[in-house]
Amino acid sequence: MALRFQMAPLVLALIVACGGHKREPVSGATPVEAKSSEPASVQPKPAATDKGEKEEADSKELPTECTKKGDMCLPPVGFVKRLCQGNFPSIALSMFKKETPWTRGYMTRKTKAWNASGGAASSDELEFDEEVLVLRHRSDDLGGMQVSGAGGGYDALRWNGSCVTLAKEELTLKNPPKAKNARVEWRLIDDPMREAMRNDAKLDKAYKDRQKECKGATMGTVSDKCVKLDTALSDAIVAHVRSGGDVGKPARMP
Repeated sequence: MALRFQMAPLVLALIVACGGHKREPVSGATPVEAKSSEPASVQPKPAATDKGEKEEADSKELPTECTKKGDMCLPPVGFVKRLCQGNFPSIALSMFKKETPWTRGYMTRKTKAWNASGGAASSDELEFDEEVLVLRHRSDDLGGMQVSGAGGGYDALRWNGSCVTLAKEELTLKNPPKAKNARVEWRLIDDPMREAMRNDAKLDKAYKDRQKECKGATMGTVSDKCVKLDTALSDAIVAHVRSGGDVGKPARMP
């Protein structure tokens, strides 16, 4: 028992001596504490940010500058992609304005409307000599999708705001004696644009004549005169736009 008590202070002294010794850092070495244990923050990729900002800017205003494809002046690809996912009658009127630079095309034959870009196509057929805006050239290789005609085809915008996919041979850039157009539905045009166009006396008269005869009807059975006045209003809108009349600004963007 006496031996046990005599060795105890010695063991305790050794433990304290070892535990209390502090190791001095080596001169010139970087202390471990200098390296942060916090995870490094991930910086956003500038390219992705710039692209997102550009697309956001595109969604708030109509394009004005050409993307050149041969002799054609086409809108930006990103804008076209969004445009052809829906139906935008007001955008069509804005882009068909007299002063816009976009390339006009004309149908070489009557053909069924279809949209290979995923959006809904108009139910009516395209007429011979119908005017469209060329939006995009579709190459032969479309990821398995086939478009008839050598050299690919085109995506185009009709006067009614719908996109249509055309074979190369269905479109010409030669202006016909009298270009036709898809019917423009007054009720589908954004309110600010309708108000702006009604400042034109001829167009406003066509609108009032149609309202008086059709009594505001937009569907169902109507008189033959209502049908004629509805067509007259559509023609008045197209004539107004082609002549450079004010159409205001669309309220809804792709």
